[in-house]
This record gives sequence, C-alpha cells and structure tokens, in this order.
Amino acid sequence: MGDFNLALVIVAIVVCVLVLIFNVYLLVNYQHPDDVNQAYFPKIVVVIGLSVAAISILMLPADVANRQACRHAIYNGACNLTLPMKDLWLAIYIVDAILVFFVIPFAMFFYEGDQDKSACKRTKSAALWVAVTALVCGLVLGILYGLVGKVDFTVRHLSSSTTSFPSSWDFSHGQQCIGNLNECAAYLAPASSEKTWTMQTTFPEYVVALATIVGSVLFTIFGGVGIACLPLGLIFSFIRRPKAVITRSQYIKEATELGKKARELKKTADSLHQEERGGAKGRKWRKNVKSVEKELLQLEEDVNLLEEMYPQGEKAETAWALTVLGYLAKLILGIMGLIISIAWVAHIVIYLLIKPPLSSFLNEVFIKLDDIWGLLGTVAFAFFCFYLLLAVTAGAMMLGLRLVFITIHPMKWGATLMNSFLFNVGLILLCSISVIQFCSTAFAYYAQATAAQEIFGHTLQSLRGIKYLYKYNVFQIAFIVLAGLTFVYYAAFGWKKRKLSGRFQISN
Repeated sequence: MGDFNLALVIVAIVVCVLVLIFNVYLLVNYQHPDDVNQAYFPKIVVVIGLSVAAISILMLPADVANRQACRHAIYNGACNLTLPMKDLWLAIYIVDAILVFFVIPFAMFFYEGDQDKSACKRTKSAALWVAVTALVCGLVLGILYGLVGKVDFTVRHLSSSTTSFPSSWDFSHGQQCIGNLNECAAYLAPASSEKTWTMQTTFPEYVVALATIVGSVLFTIFGGVGIACLPLGLIFSFIRRPKAVITRSQYIKEATELGKKARELKKTADSLHQEERGGAKGRKWRKNVKSVEKELLQLEEDVNLLEEMYPQGEKAETAWALTVLGYLAKLILGIMGLIISIAWVAHIVIYLLIKPPLSSFLNEVFIKLDDIWGLLGTVAFAFFCFYLLLAVTAGAMMLGLRLVFITIHPMKWGATLMNSFLFNVGLILLCSISVIQFCSTAFAYYAQATAAQEIFGHTLQSLRGIKYLYKYNVFQIAFIVLAGLTFVYYAAFGWKKRKLSGRFQISN
C-alpha cells in the first residue's frame, strides 16, 4: 500500500510538469506575432491559469485513485497516509478564485489599457479596478457568509430506552426496538423523527460553493450549447466544404469585394480609435466596437475560405489535397464528438434526471474499463471531463458570433492576442469548478467516498439558499434544454452555406 501511495505522488508530480510544459507550448504557438517577446506578465498568468484548470480536472481521477490506495489496507489509519485530497481541493479552488476574480482582470485591464499611456499609469488604472472589485467581492462574501453561510443536513433522530439484559430476545421485523415504539429503527421511525442539523461551513468551502454557482450558470449556458455545436459544427463544416476550385475570374471578383470591406473596416476602426482618445466611450461606441470585432473575424474567415477555394503557388494541388483531408478529419472528429455528446446527454437523463436512475450507465463503463487495466477507466473519466471544457469554449464562441452582448475572443493558431487568451483562460477556470461538481454528481457511483464528493456532493448541495438549485436539478434540466435547442438550430440552418459578407455598416 505504501508503494502505491509513493507511485501516486510520483505520477502526480510528473503530470503537473507535463501539463506546465504543454501549456507553454500552446502559448508559444497560439500567441499573436505582435505579442512575441513582450506582454510577459499576461503570458505567465495564462500558463498558470491553464495549468490550474487542467490540474483541477485531473484531480478528480487522482481522487478516485487516492481512495483506492487504502481500500485493501489491513490496519486502521491507513487512509491517513494517502494524499490530503480535501486540503488540495480547497487550495486549488482558492487559487482558481483568486486568478478569476483578481489576477486575470488585472492582467486584462493592463494589457488593454491605452498604449499611449506609460506602464506605470496603466498599472495604477488596472490596480484601481481590481481594488474596487476586491472590495465589492469581499463585502459580498463576508455578508453572505455571516448571514447564510450554513449547511442544513436532513437527519433522522433515533433513540431507544434501556432494559435489563434478557434471557431471550423478542425482536422481529415489525418490532426492532425495546418496548412498543420504533424510534430506534431508521426505516420504521415516524416522519416526525426527521430533524435539520445546522452547522457553519468553513469560509474556503463557502468561497468554492459561490464560485461554483457562478460557474454553473456559465457552464449551463455555454456547455449546453457547446455539447451540441462542437460536434455538429465540425460535421456541417464538412457538408458546407468547397467541392471544387473556383475560376480565376471568380477569385478576382470575390477578392476585390473583400478588399473593399477591409478598407471600410480600417476606416471605421480608425474613427472609433479617435472617439476613444476623445473620451466618447458610450454605449453606442461599445456596440460599434463589438460589431467591428465580429466583422473582422468574419472577414478573416472569408479570406481563409477564398484561399481554400483558389489555392495558389507551385504547391497549389498539394494545398487543395490537404484542404480535402482537413475536412475529412473534421467529419471523423465530428462523428466521434457526436457519439460522446449523445453519451453525455443520455447519461444525464438516465442517471440524474430520472429517479430512481434507470442505470448507472457511464459509471459502469468506467468500472469495467478499470477492471481491464487499472488506469483505463480513469483516463476515460478524465477525457469525458475535458470534453465538457471543450464544449464550454465552443459554446462561448458560437454565442459570441450571434449575440451582440457577448464579446468574441477567438483562439487561433499563431494569431491569438493576450486579451483573448486571458478571457478564455478565465472562462475555463470559472467553468472548471462547475465541471468538477457536475462530473462528481454525474459519476457519483464511480467517484464515491472521495474528497470531491464530500465538498461538492454533501456540503454544496446542503448549503442554505443554494441547495434547491441542486435538489430540483435546475442546471441539468437547463443544460439538456439548451443542447436540444442547439441541435434543432443546426438541423434547420447548419447545412446552409454562408455567403461571403457584404458591405459593413455601424450605428450612427
């Protein structure tokens, strides 16, 4: 058993190092050329944030493995020699909350500050915004913790009288207690024996709980949309693919139109920049900025689509062949993702929404995979959790393209600015808490008796004022409804080809 614990510690350290190296690799390859050799502080925040998010997801499988480390021990206290998972959970989520609500906003305010100002002035401005945020969050957390920071556990009060030791026992299934009362039998005790046991939760657990609620709202919206649009977007991208190379005259015509639109956007962006420097940053200005951002993204997609339809250069045939293979890969990945999405939706309905559950479904799958090979079920479990994070990112991108009040922050290989990096890292960090809570509930049978279950299963679902959201499965129902609506949307409109954008107009 001691060897198993040592191996678990070594694996945990190696995985953390690999996660850090992988996130540095992502940053280097996704960063925009304008951010090369500068913006070091936002880059450090991005790497730390991505690492914390990935490690938090991997901690649930580690929690399951840690529980199994003392399962076959033959002496009392063996589980005290395993990893202190509850303390690690609270530590990782306190760091998560600090990054989301303080560090990342500071980095974004600093990065997006007026470049004409000095670094000192931008630092003061960012620190002022974060200080106000910290003050407001601290007051809200303190007041809420003092007023409703309690957990209400429903318990059954059992009692029994005493009697002298008898020579024979007269107990039966209908009479399990001494005397004629059934106050000592949990199944036979009257309803009046139910009591509410109230206790004050710890402040770290309360912070995690409130962060989970905020993340659950975002996770329900973006995850519900993303669980459908992630695979369907890939599949319909294959359906809408260019079937053949266009002629040179068609290419010149479309390129001319895109050039006109690019000049219009540049003129509009310059005008908005002048308004910003003049202090005219009203509601209409922000609306126009978001419109320009969306149009720039659409213009970039149009340019890429045009280059796909008319490859040029000496390796034009090779480029077209790679384009065809790329769309085939999207189809394969889309089909695989659709299977995983259907499995997720079916599991939520079968195991969480129907009472009692029709089947433990994916829980049994993971257990059987563990029987085949010790870590196979754990790897599959981690993959399903990571898939939810990918769905959240896909859902945020889809809604950002279609809703004006949601800011777009696309992630593109070799063309991602630090503010987009920071926004997506903040979203992933905030939703990662909810993904863990969601997975610990959805896979309660597989992850039973873990520290995560104690935090997210018992404390969170018994927290005063919040427990009813989980008692009536509000988030799970909304998740399924949004996934169904997104599926209907793609079935109705996803197959239609999008025409190249026309002229651009902004609000006057």
